[in-house]
Amino acid sequence: MSHKTIKTALVSVYHKDNLAPIIELLHKQGVKLLSTGGTQTFIESLGIPCTAVEDITGYPSIFGGRVKTLHPAVFGGILQRRNHGTDQQEAAAHKIGAIDLVIVDLYPFEATVASGAGHDDIIEKIDIGGISLIRAAAKNYDDCLIVSAQSQYAQLLEILQNGNGTTTLTERKLFAAYAFHISSHYDTAIFNYFNQEEKLPIFKTSIADGRTLRYGENPHQWGAYYGNLEELLEQLNGKELSYNNLVDVDAAINLIAEFKEIYGATFAIIKHTNACGVANASTAAKAYELALAADPLSAFGGVIITNATIDLATATLLNSLFFEILIAPAYDANALELLKSKKNRMLLLQKKNLHTEVVFKNLLNGVIAMAADNHTEVASELKSVTNRQPTDKEIESMLFAAKVCKHSKSNTIVLANGNQLIASGVGQTSRVDALEHAIAKAKHFGFSLEGAVMASDAFFPFPDCVEIAHKAGITAVIQPGGSVKDQDSIAYCNTNNLAMVMTGIRHFKH
Repeated sequence: MSHKTIKTALVSVYHKDNLAPIIELLHKQGVKLLSTGGTQTFIESLGIPCTAVEDITGYPSIFGGRVKTLHPAVFGGILQRRNHGTDQQEAAAHKIGAIDLVIVDLYPFEATVASGAGHDDIIEKIDIGGISLIRAAAKNYDDCLIVSAQSQYAQLLEILQNGNGTTTLTERKLFAAYAFHISSHYDTAIFNYFNQEEKLPIFKTSIADGRTLRYGENPHQWGAYYGNLEELLEQLNGKELSYNNLVDVDAAINLIAEFKEIYGATFAIIKHTNACGVANASTAAKAYELALAADPLSAFGGVIITNATIDLATATLLNSLFFEILIAPAYDANALELLKSKKNRMLLLQKKNLHTEVVFKNLLNGVIAMAADNHTEVASELKSVTNRQPTDKEIESMLFAAKVCKHSKSNTIVLANGNQLIASGVGQTSRVDALEHAIAKAKHFGFSLEGAVMASDAFFPFPDCVEIAHKAGITAVIQPGGSVKDQDSIAYCNTNNLAMVMTGIRHFKH
C-alpha cells in the first residue's frame, strides 16, 4: 500500500531543538514512542510517555554508549517487510514489533574536526548506531519513514499534520534519498579525515548544499552551484548570480586576498577571470580611479572588488560606470543607498576570506586535483641575478606585478608602475605575443612605460622578451627563472642596465 499509518516511532537524536512539536503531535496521534538516553529524558520532560530501547532489547546501553540500538529487536522492527509473509511470521515468532518512523541524526563529526578537537574526541564522534538506523530505515522506505537530520523537522511536521499521521510512498522515498545523502556525506568526511595521513590515491568529496542557476556558461547549458555561498557572501542588491558571475567572483576574491591591509586600499576589476585593472592607494576612491585607468573599456560590465569600505566618495565614482558586480567587506549606509539605485546591480558583502588547500576539476574520464597555489612572493625571496640591483621602488612594483600575474591566465605578462597595473597580456600562446599585447594596451590608454616593471608567470626561453621590454622603457623584470637559456636574458639585462630578479616559483594558470 502507498499510504502507511505511523503506529510506532523510534526517536534518538543529538540535536533536540524544534523536536518538541513533533513529539507532541505524535503523542496526540496515538503513536508509541521508543527512545534512548538523553532523547528519552527529553521526551519524558514534556510529560509524554516513552519506552526505553533497553526495555525491548533486554540489553542496557554498553561500552560508554557505543552500543545502544544495535539489536534485532530494533533493526528487525525497521527492516521487516509488512507485505512479506515470511517476514511477518518471523516477526511474530520473535515478538518483534514494527517501527514505522525513525527520527535520528548523527554525531557532529565535521564540526568536531573543524573545532580542532583531539583525535580521541573525533573518533568518538564517528556514529555507528545512528548511521545504521538511517540506512536500515531508508532501505525499507516502502514501510518506514526516515528523518535523518534536524533540517528535516519542519517538513516532517507538515507531513504529520497534513496526513494525520499517515505517510505516502512518495514522501518516504524522498526522505530515503535525503538519508542516503546524509550517510554518504558523513562517510566521505570520515574518509577524508583518515586520508590526511594515509593519502590513498582515491578522490572523494561531498558538498551538502546547492542551488540551481539560471543556466551554465551559455544559455543552452544547465548550471548549478554546490556549496553554502551565504557563508562567504551576503547579497545586498541585484539579480541572482549566474554561472559566469560566480566564476568571476571566485577569480576576484582570490586576487584581492593577495593584498593585505598593510597595502592600504586595493581595487581590482575583473573581466572573464582576468584583471583589467588593479591598484593600491591611500584611499578607496583613489585606488578605484587608478584601477579603472588601466583599461576603462574592458571595465564595462566587469566585476569589481575591493578590500576597503565603500564610502560615498567611492560610490559616486562607481555609480557612473556600468558594472555587473561589486564586492566589498563593508559599505557606508549612504554609499549603499546610492549604489542600490540600479536594481540589477549585484552588490555583495564579503563576510570572510577564502582559503583553499586543494583544487580539482573533471578531466577526461576522471578528476584532476592538486594543492592550491598559495605561495605569494615576498622581497626576501627575490634573487637578484643582474649587475644592477633593483631599486626599492622597482621591488615594490615587481612584487605588485607578480601578485596580478599569478592570477592571470597563461601565458601572461603584467606591466606595472608603483602599485598600479598598467597593462597585461593574458592567455596568449606565446610569451612574446603576451608582452606585445600588453605594450600595445598601455600605449592605447596613454601610459608611459618609462620606469615600469614586467612580471612573467614563467621563464623566458629566449632573451627576446627582455629586449622588447627594454625598448619600450621597462627597467626591471621579475620572473621564475629555470630556463636553460636564462643566462642569455641576464646578459641582455647586464648590457642594457636592466635589473632582473628570479623567484624560483612558476605560476602557470590554465
